[in-house]
Parts: sequence; structure tokens; C-alpha cells
Amino acid sequence: MNEENQVYFVDSDTLPPLVLERKHRLEQDPSFRTDHMQYMQGMEVIESDIKDRVLAQMKAFEPDQYTAKDVERALSNTSCSIEDFKALLSPAAAPYLEQMARKAELLTRNHFGNTVYIFTPIYIANYCQNYCIYCGFNCYNNIRRKKLDFDEIEHEMKVIAETGMEEILILTGESRKYSDVRYIGEAVKIARKYFRNIGIEIYPVNVDEYRYLHECGVDYVTVFQETYDTDKYEMLHLLGHKRVWPYRFDAQERAIMGGMRGVAFSALLGLADYRKDALATALHAYYMNRKYPHAEISLSCPRLRPIVNNDRINPRDVGERQLCQVLCAYRIFLPFAGITVSSRESAAFRNGIAKICATKVSAGVSTGIGDHEEKYEGSQEAEAGDEQFEISDSRSFANMYADMEAGGLQPVLNDYIYV
Repeated sequence: MNEENQVYFVDSDTLPPLVLERKHRLEQDPSFRTDHMQYMQGMEVIESDIKDRVLAQMKAFEPDQYTAKDVERALSNTSCSIEDFKALLSPAAAPYLEQMARKAELLTRNHFGNTVYIFTPIYIANYCQNYCIYCGFNCYNNIRRKKLDFDEIEHEMKVIAETGMEEILILTGESRKYSDVRYIGEAVKIARKYFRNIGIEIYPVNVDEYRYLHECGVDYVTVFQETYDTDKYEMLHLLGHKRVWPYRFDAQERAIMGGMRGVAFSALLGLADYRKDALATALHAYYMNRKYPHAEISLSCPRLRPIVNNDRINPRDVGERQLCQVLCAYRIFLPFAGITVSSRESAAFRNGIAKICATKVSAGVSTGIGDHEEKYEGSQEAEAGDEQFEISDSRSFANMYADMEAGGLQPVLNDYIYV
């Protein structure tokens, strides 16, 4: 493991000696790790050329080769080509951020009006069987683990629904052992009693499993590829099913094949070269849209945040101006796509970016397990599981709704009617 990644390692003095020895071997000896491009038993392989096309474009991308003239041409064109998009992501575009923002705002208003959707996530379990060295849920991090039972899930969802929220995103740690597909499906069935729109952000599954979850009531699937740099991915994901890069990449396509209405794409900016990851994220969405034009496509743009037992984890080279540039470039390249900005970012940033190009924000967020009642009502009855990462914007649903209205935006809770 090179020195650049040592900063991410979680303190692990409390691990048993044999477990600690295995952890150190995973970190230091690449030959001890499985092939991250090799599918594991039970992983469905689909025939698709999208990953090859994305990787080819990403590897050919040289951000420093673009000039101010390239950026000006991209901003003057009525449509944005892949080459134009690359120019807008390049360092040469930084001085043009204001012009990019104006164009992005115009495109957003043309496609989405002044609406902004509000949702909240609910984490129902934080058990994980992966060792991803930047994640608070990773299997070697000594945190309080918790899995909600169905009564607890219903109670949490009822507490959230009583705030007025109509869309929910269900998340788990990546563990089939503790959070199998049937468990997630039952949680979705409970959610359907309280919410109009349901998303999931879970470990990738096969087409038939996505079909089952869709039949339970799931509308859309979010998957973070984390980084599209396959070499860096190998260095950051040392153990578990998540280590298999291509299986994760094809998750959104399997979800669409399983009947899901929408899919969301994202890299975790700060893990690798953020410009190349931003390019790959958008191209992944772009090629999927061309292959499945009926599917709803959206993008997220999370940056690294500190985790339990390691507050040194933060994005490298991705400040708010850089993030704003990426988001504006996303909008100009994919004017039809939804863009979600999470509570990882500050309230001020989210208020501003919602006026320019974001179409969806989270509110009333907790990344812990089973603490929504404590968060909303001050109850201390149950011990919650530890959080996945620290959030920056902790506004309640009511405060978020009021702030969006005060900013001249129209908050939307749901725009689907089921018949």
C-alpha cells in the first residue's frame, strides 16, 4: 500500500491478534487480496459494452490539454459534446465558473422549472462484510453495530412520515448475511405504507433480485461506484464482494433490467482524480440513457467526510469551487438528469447550488441506525448504531422546506401517482 492511502486506515488496536494480522496483510500485501476484476460465485454477468466505453474515455482524458478557447467553444455551443464536457471539467474552465453557472441555471429552469425535491435517507443496518478503508461501516472498524427489526423499521418510518416527508431512501451496510434481500424487501413493503416514492442504496444484486425488490415497491436504485479508477479501486477496497469492480459497475444496468424506474450514479469525489471520476460518472449515466431512454437518470456528487474512529478522512483537491464546477458541467452535459446534493455539504452551499443546478436535496438526515425518534423528539430509549460518516447540513425537513421556499424555489415532496 502506498503512502498516499495510509492516512485512511482506521485505528484497530482493539482487534484480536489474528484478525489484526489479516487486516495488516490485506493492507500491505497485494498478493493476499483477490482479483478485483474477477467475478465471485453467484455474481451475475451481463453482456454490456458500457464499462469499456467509459474506461476508454476516462483513460484518454488529459484535463491539462484543454485551453480557454476550448472552454469558450463549449459554452457557446447549443449542445454539449463529450469533448465539450471534458473541457468544462478541465482546469482551464475554472475562470469561467460564473458563465458555467449561468448556463447551468438556464438549462435547469428549462427542464425542471424552479422545483427542488426533498427526501430523507433511513439506515436500517450497519453490518458490513467489506473492508473499504475510507468507510465508517467497514468490517474492521470498531463501531456499535445494529440491525433494525421490522417493528423498529416501522416505528422509524412512522416518525419520519409524520414530519410530512413523502420520499425515502433505504440504506444498509453491505452484508448479505445480516441484511439479505428478503429483509430489505420486507422493509420496502413497510415503507410503501408511509411513502409515495422509495429508493434503495444497498449492495449490488442480480437482475432477479432487483426485480423482486421492485415488486416489493422500490422505484429507484442508487449505487456509488466510489471511483472509476480500477487501480485505485483495488487499493481502497481490500476485502468482500464490494471489491469486485465490474460487478458494481453494472449494478444500475441490472436494476433497469429488473424493472426499476430510475437509477442514480456517483463517484465519491476525493478518492482519486476527481475530474476523471466526474467524467466517468457522467458518461456512465450518458451511455445508460442512450441504451435505456425510458429510465430516469440522476447523478449525485458526494465528497469524502470524516468517519467514526478516523477524522482525517477528507477530500483531496476538491473544494466547494471545484465541486460547483463539476455540478455545473454535469448540468450542461446532461440537462435532463436529476442532480442530488447530499447533507455531506454545508447548508450555504446546498442553498446556493439548488438555485443553479441541483434538483434534489436530503433533509432531516441521520446516518446512524435507529435514531430518528431521538433526532426528532429527544427520546433516548434505544441505543442507536454508529453512523457511516459525519454530515455537514443537519437541517430538519421543516427548516429545509422553509429555506427552499425563501430562496424562491418550489419544494416538491412527490410527483408520482400510483393507480
